[in-house]
Amino acid sequence: MGLITAIEPQARHANRFNLYIDDEFAFGLSAILAAKVRVGQTLSDEERNALEREENFETGYEKALRFLEPRPRSSSEVKQQLFKKKFDAETIARVLARLTDAGLLDDAAFAKYWVENREQFRPRAGRALKFELRRKGVGDTAIKAAVGEIDESESAYRAGTARALRWRDLEPREFRDKLTAFLIRRGFGYDIAKHAVRRLQTEIKDGTLDA
Repeated sequence: MGLITAIEPQARHANRFNLYIDDEFAFGLSAILAAKVRVGQTLSDEERNALEREENFETGYEKALRFLEPRPRSSSEVKQQLFKKKFDAETIARVLARLTDAGLLDDAAFAKYWVENREQFRPRAGRALKFELRRKGVGDTAIKAAVGEIDESESAYRAGTARALRWRDLEPREFRDKLTAFLIRRGFGYDIAKHAVRRLQTEIKDGTLDA
């Protein structure tokens, strides 16, 4: 049992407050939770613990939102980030559920975003994309849906375009060897890589290859 003796705004953090119980600092509170308590209120041990759990949840949710700001993330990425920040399993589960309910966490949408981003800026083979998404903790169903419609021949062609232009003055055999090796490192099979290299080499010869 304890008496709330002060609720003071934090100097360095807007919308955060310091909670004092029996004239001693207890813990910080978000503005949402600070609005639910008042000076002079008596808290039982159970109520205090519940308030701390809610504060932990609100803090975890805010950290997850900040983690999601730069780009979409998979559920597993958010989970691992919160574990790194020392949040307990119950809090993490609640945060993930709230994010999912709000439409901010969707592994199928994340997988689609990841594939589209790769296709636009750094094309690679389907098997390479599948490997990347599995490392992100995405499930097989979402991966299959996101990767299934890729035209690997076109992806290999686009993946090799910049290098083909860079290596256009090499001897034909060296050009083929270097570009084929580059595409294979991107995860493309030999036949697909070879076809893309032939196409790029022909377009360079014809003067029709654009950057």
